[in-house]
Amino acid sequence: MSKAETKARTDIGVPGAPGGDVKSAFEGFLKEFRGFRDEVKTRLQQQEERLTMLDRKSIVAGRPALATHADVEAPHRKAFAAYLRSGDDDGLRGLAIEGKAMNTQVAAEGGFLVDPETTDRIRGVLRSSSSLRRVARVVTVESGSFDVLVDHSEMGSGWATETAGLSETTTPQIDRISIPLHELAAMPKASQRLLDDTAFDVEGWLAERIADKFARAEAQAFISGDGIDKPKGFLSHTAVDNNAWTWGTLGYVPTGAAGDFAATNASDAIIDLVYALGAEYRANATFVMNSKTAGAVRKMKDADGRFLWTDGLAAGEPARLMGYPVLIAEDMPDIAPDAFAIAFGDFKAGYTIAERPDMRVLRDPFSAKPHVLFYASKRVGGDVSDFAAIKLLKFAVS
Repeated sequence: MSKAETKARTDIGVPGAPGGDVKSAFEGFLKEFRGFRDEVKTRLQQQEERLTMLDRKSIVAGRPALATHADVEAPHRKAFAAYLRSGDDDGLRGLAIEGKAMNTQVAAEGGFLVDPETTDRIRGVLRSSSSLRRVARVVTVESGSFDVLVDHSEMGSGWATETAGLSETTTPQIDRISIPLHELAAMPKASQRLLDDTAFDVEGWLAERIADKFARAEAQAFISGDGIDKPKGFLSHTAVDNNAWTWGTLGYVPTGAAGDFAATNASDAIIDLVYALGAEYRANATFVMNSKTAGAVRKMKDADGRFLWTDGLAAGEPARLMGYPVLIAEDMPDIAPDAFAIAFGDFKAGYTIAERPDMRVLRDPFSAKPHVLFYASKRVGGDVSDFAAIKLLKFAVS
């Protein structure tokens, strides 16, 4: 190798030599390329994060709201929805719950009280479905029973003269009617996959299922419940001929025919039923019967050919029979021999429904996997509170 070639090869690695300038430039290019590549990766990652946030916002914006706009500031509703969907109670642990609201956590069992709006939704459906609630007296209690004090006896009196002595008169007596509260429960279920669906209205589904279960159970119990682990219906009390009526029983009026109205003057039985009730109760009285019985009564006419039954003139106004409103309760018995198919009375005075204001929901994801059970319960009771305020029509000869 010549001296010139050796010198040329040596100059490549020497800064300032022609070959050294090429190497330095190449290394600078590689360094700048790596920086450009890292910057591109960083910007791509940031762009992906922005797109992810936009996707999440669009999903949230399109999701049906679990509550109204007023609940944005209500943390207990967020905790309630999270608990129903996944059983996550972290929000409940850190939540400062106000004592006067119905959202207090139940200790040691994972349940908690339904928040106020959900309870209102359920109760609204109950009032429209469990029909006796529309006319009965409904009270809320905090204890396990509700006592009604009734003064149903007469106080004696007499005319006095200026000089004659006054003899002792009778003293009124007070009766106590105790209405115990019983537990009403429902246990609907849904799959975990359905609960995980972000577009599913968990609270609406739960309210609908519980309301349907409770409404049907209450409607039957308030009319014919036996009082054993359930409210006592007014038809479960002893009924006697109204001419022999005494306190503690319900008076009835016979139609004059077994399993039917009398062949002649059928409307007389309805008139007799109305005036068997005391005048002090008739002003607020209501007829109660099922649809089949209403269909038979609707055809009745008086002696002048006028229908006894009139439909309401305004939307939502109940039909009227002899001027009194008619409540259609499907749990009333059909017309049959010895059946008490029609009741007439002041149910505000005659029947009392007592209930606790809270409703408890317990989430159980283990017993019916892959479904989740929701055990909802409330305590309610009912009984006759004034035996003089309700009269019955018996489809019998006597």
